[in-house]
Amino acid sequence: MSGKSALIAGATGLTGSKLVEVLLDRPEYDKITVFVRRPLTLEHPKLEQIHVDYYRLDDYKKHFQVDDVFCCLGTTIKKAGSQKAFRRVDYDYPVALAQLAKSAGAKNFLVVSAMGADSRSNIFYNRVKGQMEDSLKKMELPALHIFRPSLLLGDRKEFRLGEKVASLISPVFSPLLRGGMKKYKPIQAEQVAKAMCTAAQTESGGIQVYPSDRIAEMGSL
Repeated sequence: MSGKSALIAGATGLTGSKLVEVLLDRPEYDKITVFVRRPLTLEHPKLEQIHVDYYRLDDYKKHFQVDDVFCCLGTTIKKAGSQKAFRRVDYDYPVALAQLAKSAGAKNFLVVSAMGADSRSNIFYNRVKGQMEDSLKKMELPALHIFRPSLLLGDRKEFRLGEKVASLISPVFSPLLRGGMKKYKPIQAEQVAKAMCTAAQTESGGIQVYPSDRIAEMGSL
């Protein structure tokens, strides 16, 4: 194989599942490895599924010998069951993935954060996302791409009231959000996936942060 290789963590989630489809369809990639807790109902000659135990990530070091590592992990406090469990998924795992990616020599680490990420926020969700970003920025990765989407839209497996309401009102209110307000528009998960793929093809290096309106532009190309 002469093309690129990629690893996706969170491949069964809303954005991650779209990213799998996008990367499999791109000629730049010869191999896509996905970390899953439940098998994908998808077969493809480029695809390798690895049943992962995130408590023992060091056991999967060999799978990080790829060009691009994509982290699409994310949960809610309600689904996780506690703030501690939420932090494990949205902070501990992404940071551990980035450390392994750096050690293995991956060229790009791309992660889904959130629009309100801020380590000083009074909102727990935003604070954890911000702390995750801060930790990644300190790691001096070859190329770090942070995506801060607004409310995600798409066919999610579990019901989330906020996203359902947003999907219903978005066609009415989104056209009214212009200029600096564009970043608040709800965004399709598929656009985020496409933007992540586009960013991985660049050779910018360093730290790149993409607000939601920029993600929408990149995901529409």
